[in-house]
Amino acid sequence: MSEAVEELRPAGTSPLLLVCEHASNAVPAAYASLGLRQAELDRHIGYDIGAAAVTRGLAERLDATALLGVVSRLLIDVNRQPWHPGFVPEESDGTRVPGNIGIDGVERERRADRWFWPFQARVGAEVNARLAAGRPLILVTIHSFTPVLGAEVREWPVGVLYRRAADLGQVVLEELRPLVPPVVGPVGDNKPYRIEIDGTDYTVPVHGDDRELPAIAFEVRHDEIDDEAGVAAWTDRLATALERTVARVVEPPAGITV
Repeated sequence: MSEAVEELRPAGTSPLLLVCEHASNAVPAAYASLGLRQAELDRHIGYDIGAAAVTRGLAERLDATALLGVVSRLLIDVNRQPWHPGFVPEESDGTRVPGNIGIDGVERERRADRWFWPFQARVGAEVNARLAAGRPLILVTIHSFTPVLGAEVREWPVGVLYRRAADLGQVVLEELRPLVPPVVGPVGDNKPYRIEIDGTDYTVPVHGDDRELPAIAFEVRHDEIDDEAGVAAWTDRLATALERTVARVVEPPAGITV
């Protein structure tokens, strides 16, 4: 197992492959917290708050393999193209990152070789193994987003993101919407973000869309999943929606009826 990936249920039987790139806000001691106070690393700029807990819950509930990132996206963002400014960000949501300012290409490559390439290689290897074995595959990435960004107040408690897998995205939306009480808020259709090809996203475009494989992302507003009760509620909603989606879109093996 690579030191760049935390792997759950490697022998999982579900067709779902879960990926949580921004699971951790850890920064190795050699990087001296990138010159930031721990309070900054604990904010949404350091990681996707609650996303790892939801991913763990989904992996257990669905018997799904899950791959999680192990370092803060401020150190290196394993869901960005290497040429993107956010790959090793000098600033995030108004916070300057001293440990990233002025670093040279050698250091960028060092971080990429240690964390980015091994992480994405593991995702690719899992996809390849399933295709070679003739196993069905749906790639699902799990993220969270801040309730307010700049002047924008995000009303959606959750969003389903997709690009080429629009048909899959619509099925997931159909299954998820009835599970989210209106008082909680509307389910976002490609909101608050979209899957982008401008370098902002890597996992879904590269391992899913570019290979014409079904791939979506969930974005859960992090104030919904910053405690155990919220994590449990959203794990149940997302798991139920995914179970129903799989039943609709994945053909069972020959001779087996669902």
